[in-house]
Amino acid sequence: LLLLCYTEEAAVIISGLKNTDVFVGESATFTCELSHPGVKNVQWWLDGSPLHNNFVTEISEQDGMIHTLTLNDVACHDSGTVTFRAGSLISSAKLLVKGISLLE
Repeated sequence: LLLLCYTEEAAVIISGLKNTDVFVGESATFTCELSHPGVKNVQWWLDGSPLHNNFVTEISEQDGMIHTLTLNDVACHDSGTVTFRAGSLISSAKLLVKGISLLE
């Protein structure tokens, strides 16, 4: 009798968050892709505050590997660091919300 033992390969981040610049009132989308599904304790943060799915903050997941955060109708005070955490994996990027200048 031959028993083969496979150790579950730890997930890694294939594609991390990218810095994003948007104007006031626009939407900002951040995407993080993991090597495989099933990673526990997925959480999004903005400047250290946890984000939750609601009408302004859309959090979605595709196939358990592609995690997306969309911040709708952003304001200048939303500028900061967006962080994605999945277990021990972390990816961060800067969000810069630019005001619209009336001086042309």
